[in-house]
Amino acid sequence: QVQLVESGGGLVQAGGSLRLSCAASGRAFSSYAMGWFRQAPGKERQFVASISRSGGNTYYADSVKGRFTISRDNAKNTVYLQMNSLKPEDTAVYYCASGRVAAMLNLPSNVDYWGKGTLVTVSS
Repeated sequence: QVQLVESGGGLVQAGGSLRLSCAASGRAFSSYAMGWFRQAPGKERQFVASISRSGGNTYYADSVKGRFTISRDNAKNTVYLQMNSLKPEDTAVYYCASGRVAAMLNLPSNVDYWGKGTLVTVSS
């Protein structure tokens, strides 16, 4: 069992930055690939980014590539999502997720555990 708790969401103006954090507890954090998804009102949950167990491989949705950076600190059992150049269309609830393989963590069906989410609102 893995518990994931997100933090760092909030209201930011377009062009601004936020850093989300996800603290994990339970089984060995370094044994899980980690990722971020987001869900805007009335839309399906979509993949944002994922990172391998060691942090050596990262994957991004095209819509955030070059603006967002995923990273992890296995000593702190934490994964981060640095979000720069935010746009109003980035407004969503952001969910932390864990799974087995980072390259396959782009599908919600491959997620083993979910956090409860943190709201990011980008104003224009």
